[in-house]
Amino acid sequence: MDLISLFDTPKPVIGVIHLLPLPTSPRWGSSLKEVINRAEQEATALAAGGVQGIIVENFFDAPFTKDRVDPAVVSAMSLIVHRVKQMVGIPVGINVLRNDGHSAMAIASCVGAQFIRVNVLMGVMATDQGMIEGDAYKLLRYRRELGTDVKIFADVLVKHAQPISVPKISAAGIVNPPLHARRAEVDVLGIVGHTASGEIRRGCIDRAAEAEKQRSETIQEVPQRLMQLRIQDGKSVNPPVGRARHPAKQVPVSRIGSLWIRNRLG
Repeated sequence: MDLISLFDTPKPVIGVIHLLPLPTSPRWGSSLKEVINRAEQEATALAAGGVQGIIVENFFDAPFTKDRVDPAVVSAMSLIVHRVKQMVGIPVGINVLRNDGHSAMAIASCVGAQFIRVNVLMGVMATDQGMIEGDAYKLLRYRRELGTDVKIFADVLVKHAQPISVPKISAAGIVNPPLHARRAEVDVLGIVGHTASGEIRRGCIDRAAEAEKQRSETIQEVPQRLMQLRIQDGKSVNPPVGRARHPAKQVPVSRIGSLWIRNRLG
């Protein structure tokens, strides 16, 4: 997939909206209005800061289920993503954690979101939720049944997980995806975490530094904890979350900028 056709740039910056705990979550606060208001604030800040896309995920629902989420989560996320899309004029995506691509595809199809992220689309990963098996077979057929063109962004060696076998992946292999990735018909591959090889990590850092230099003149205000830099060919670098992992501690819009990537690069 050509990222330019979706984001109007080959190296888009995608801001992440980490939703407050949703219904049935252990930390659910019994107020969906509060969750929606927070999501609207973050969407507005990200769009004003100049990101080229936004992805919404149920980050504070941890601990996550490894497969299908509760229908209440699907209902809440459908409503929230619909509201976000009404507020911004940039592509919006969905990630239903930990690995519910089926629900993400359903939500995206119904509300008109342009892409979803699937942490494990193929292969098997050992995670804190247990063994997660990718199921591109069902997801691709479900997309066809829905008659939608929602793009699938899939991780390569997703963070917070270990493969049960050692795949042979190189930087060149990401530019020219391996056969199993092409068979899964994935639209974008993303590399995250520390399981990727040193060669791949160095390639990500080089591309991140290049992208940071190009965008520094145009992006002035993006909340530090929400940024996720997506690099051409599907590579990505995630910002440190730090204190923002606690849902009650919202990072103010005044704490904005692109310092996170310089901190990450040392």
